[in-house]
Amino acid sequence: MSDNDIVIVDGVRTPLVKAWTLFDGLPAQKLGALCVTELLQRTGIDPEDVDEVIIGCVGQPIEASNVARIISLQAGLPKSKRAYTVSRNCASGFEALTSAAEKISGGQDEVVIAGGAESMSNAPLVFSKEAAGQFMKLQRAKTTLQKLSAISRFRPRHFAPIASLQLGLSDTSCGLNMGQTAEVLAKKFAISRERQDAFAVESHRRVAAARPKLAEEIMTVFVPPKFDKAVGEDNGVREGLTIEQLAKLKPVFDRRTGTVTAGNSSQITDGACALLLMKASKARSLGLAVLGRIAAYDYIGLEPSEMGLGPAYVIERLLKKTGVPLKDIPIFEINEAFAVQVLACIEVLKQSVGELDTKRLNVNGGAIALGHPVGASGARLVLTCLKEMKRRGLERGLVSLCVGG
Repeated sequence: MSDNDIVIVDGVRTPLVKAWTLFDGLPAQKLGALCVTELLQRTGIDPEDVDEVIIGCVGQPIEASNVARIISLQAGLPKSKRAYTVSRNCASGFEALTSAAEKISGGQDEVVIAGGAESMSNAPLVFSKEAAGQFMKLQRAKTTLQKLSAISRFRPRHFAPIASLQLGLSDTSCGLNMGQTAEVLAKKFAISRERQDAFAVESHRRVAAARPKLAEEIMTVFVPPKFDKAVGEDNGVREGLTIEQLAKLKPVFDRRTGTVTAGNSSQITDGACALLLMKASKARSLGLAVLGRIAAYDYIGLEPSEMGLGPAYVIERLLKKTGVPLKDIPIFEINEAFAVQVLACIEVLKQSVGELDTKRLNVNGGAIALGHPVGASGARLVLTCLKEMKRRGLERGLVSLCVGG
């Protein structure tokens, strides 16, 4: 490892918790602050040595417009330290890490905390433009008569809120939501419902078997306001899940001929993850052990209606750019947005760079069982991969995920 290598010293994440359950009262800034605080304690890094905090977040809280700055302050970093938020949809956590690597490589920063935070529970409900106009008229009304007049103009449709989460998981460029893009891949590659359900069952089985290992990367969260409940593990895992149980679920995105269900898709989840980055020379000077280094990275664009194939195309390009053959990568993480999406990526990779051995892929399970807190998933995948590489004594790992749009 050379002095100028960008290294990850360590990382930590919260448990990944199903939305509207245990972390319902924890906004993204609080989840992120808990994670950064824990990272400072685990690494022993002096907050004064941290130059910047970079956090990925897709659904930024309206009360915390630069959520990274709020996280930095709530975690106790000095007010003089910089912080900014990045958003690249599902790759926001990746973007935070690669932005940190670029800042360090360019000499602007020496030590950066990067990661992601997402509270999908707190994605707001919004009203239509028409309804908002009616509420504004009511707010501006001064006399009783004006207020009654404004109230009389309300219609039942004005009180039907729109889920911003649903809007956020849709792509206006192709007119499809993310689940519908998964159905596109299912039809294009003729991937059956049975294959998807079998993949989902295996994800749950692997996560359940890996709980003791995953515990190394998870902090315990004491849930406010009473702080009398401790959450120390992911709560979306269904131990003992069977294909027969999943077969009972109905398709969600194409009810007539579809194959994508809630059971073979990633879960809507709350969570955060933070990692400590610096040059190898800086880590040595601070006496810090290193978890791994960022050897190379890349992003790619493609047809939005087939966004799920992104990992296959970018893996092909990255392997060609680095000159590393597929067979020399002993461990892979591809985010499980949908079972069919990962299976489709395997099919594309088979044609381009070779067959990906599924025994090397998502060895500890993935987002179908763990969940997909969109702004944090990229960082979580990197952390999980690095921890497993350390346990196995591996020198290479590859992490990828698809990105809406």
